[in-house]
Amino acid sequence: MPSLRFLLVLAMLPLVAIPGSARQDPPARSPRNASYRLEATLEPAARTLSGSGRLTWRNVARRPASELRFHLYWNAWRDAKSSWMRELQLIGDTRFRARRPEDWASIDMTRLAVAGGADLLPRLKFVAPDDNNPDDRTVFSVALDRPVAPGETLEIDLAWTSHVPRTFARTGALGNYFFVAQWFPKIGVLDDLGWNCHQFHATTEFFADFGAYDVSLTVPTGWLLGATGREQARTDRGNGTTTHRYVEADVHDFAWTTSPAFVERRDKFESPGLPAVDIRLLLQSEHAEQAQRHLDATRAALKYYGLWFGPYPYAQITVVDPVTIFNARAQGESTGGMEYPTLFTAGTRWYAPWLGSQPESVTVHEAGHQFWYGLVATNEFEHAWMDEGLNTYSTARAMAETWPGRFVTVERYFGGMIPWSYADVRWSRDVDGSRLNTFRPVAGYDAQSTPSWQYWPASASQISYSKTALWLGTLEKLIGWPTTQQILTTYFQRGSFRHPTPDEFFAIANEIRGQDLTWFFDAVHRSAAHFDYAVSQVTSSAGDSTVVVRRLADGIFPTTIRVRFDDGSTMDESWDGRAPWRSFHYTRPARIASVQVDPEHVLLLDLNYTNNSWTARPRAETASKRWALRWLTWFEDLLLTYAFFA
Repeated sequence: MPSLRFLLVLAMLPLVAIPGSARQDPPARSPRNASYRLEATLEPAARTLSGSGRLTWRNVARRPASELRFHLYWNAWRDAKSSWMRELQLIGDTRFRARRPEDWASIDMTRLAVAGGADLLPRLKFVAPDDNNPDDRTVFSVALDRPVAPGETLEIDLAWTSHVPRTFARTGALGNYFFVAQWFPKIGVLDDLGWNCHQFHATTEFFADFGAYDVSLTVPTGWLLGATGREQARTDRGNGTTTHRYVEADVHDFAWTTSPAFVERRDKFESPGLPAVDIRLLLQSEHAEQAQRHLDATRAALKYYGLWFGPYPYAQITVVDPVTIFNARAQGESTGGMEYPTLFTAGTRWYAPWLGSQPESVTVHEAGHQFWYGLVATNEFEHAWMDEGLNTYSTARAMAETWPGRFVTVERYFGGMIPWSYADVRWSRDVDGSRLNTFRPVAGYDAQSTPSWQYWPASASQISYSKTALWLGTLEKLIGWPTTQQILTTYFQRGSFRHPTPDEFFAIANEIRGQDLTWFFDAVHRSAAHFDYAVSQVTSSAGDSTVVVRRLADGIFPTTIRVRFDDGSTMDESWDGRAPWRSFHYTRPARIASVQVDPEHVLLLDLNYTNNSWTARPRAETASKRWALRWLTWFEDLLLTYAFFA
């Protein structure tokens, strides 16, 4: 808890009330069993952060807790020995090993005690429940004098010091821009099986219980600060620093950002049937002309996710446009594209073509996380697809609904500096929105049902994001959008503030559809099967024709074969897709003009759609001309760029 001296000093300092900050909190939507009252001070020059506070924790499991377990996420970047770093090295990623000592991170406990009781700090021990790595310090346990019974509440006093790193994994500092996430000792989740408190892994994000947060942050005066929740007050401390107090309830985390270089924009989301939301945008000055694009994209997410699944329940949302440095994402130094309750980072470039989907796509996606990540709050250590994948699918659908036909493919050359828009290659929801091209190379690496922290590090993102979006899109084409929407709406409304499991999602799908979809989830979720159906052979003459189709991979899915004849007639054949091949024979005077497997493109997981069709009149010349013109444009761009720098 804040010291008495600190509270007395605050009481004597000038207080600035924040307009609109005084409002009555709604009734609790969540269990609020992990609540924090925190204060922290940032020293930007030294990149240090000192914090203290109190955790109020209630045991909501049906078993007593004889120990507590906490995350110290920043210790993943303390040195190269952590499990997070070792997992990157496993795939040959050594980007961070050459960093200077001051660019690494640390978080060290200086106080850990039962409020008014035992000092627990001497009992702190680091544990590695996932891989037994003795050098990993991202999880610690502490034994209690007596167990905390189910339903009982315990208060823990905390204090710590930490070093803010140069950005790792979308957290840290670049110059005088700070994005501070996973920055405090964070209690794990106790369920009926025990502590669910995984080490920090390179392939996963986070999992925590809901609570109420009351956080006071002290930063240099004049620096804009954005955070989870709504600002209640600013206190000028008279020494060149200002304390900002933010409060929010029914959230499971708290993140913040500060910089003297932010440009602030404010707006309001209003849409019939949905609650109004204040939008605050903290923008880099060089991106000021993109402010409206960020705001419009945020509104698109709040509107369509709200209408399709359920309304956004908080009064405000903060959009952060992070600092962009050359090749930041490749170097692991970007803070763009990250979500926290009521606050997220977007991401753009110094030049974003109007026809390109940036910054709209990342802004819709991160705003959309407020629903699947923020409210449903599934366990992303074990089931990352339940947030990332559902959100990727929802993002693509919201973008197609908001900007139909607007976006085209944009390629960036020379380290991402030079964008080029290909007007003849339109953005596609099924391919671009569902990220098919990123999924193809890793389709068989892991079954999606594998716990996410055990995925192969180089393919974890594609299995969680892309594969889910593709199979949800397939499900939509199979059973229709109204039924798919009802599944997602029911899941969202039943699961919000509850941490639902995969089995709950599948049970809801079966219930709403009115039939057992186990065969579908076995195929797309519980296996790492490849899907590839093809037209293998066509022979046709007047009076006698044969079509042979093949299943070229191990994935099995029912499909349709459409045969079109040169007299204009068509024949649709149903195939269960199980046999390695199937032939269809026709005795009719017309010849076959074309054959298509899966003509409605239902199976979005088909890895090679180019072999799904055959035509009696090949169009190779048209295809070659189109691609030749595209690469000629690229080569011209290369020469012009070289001439500019020369």
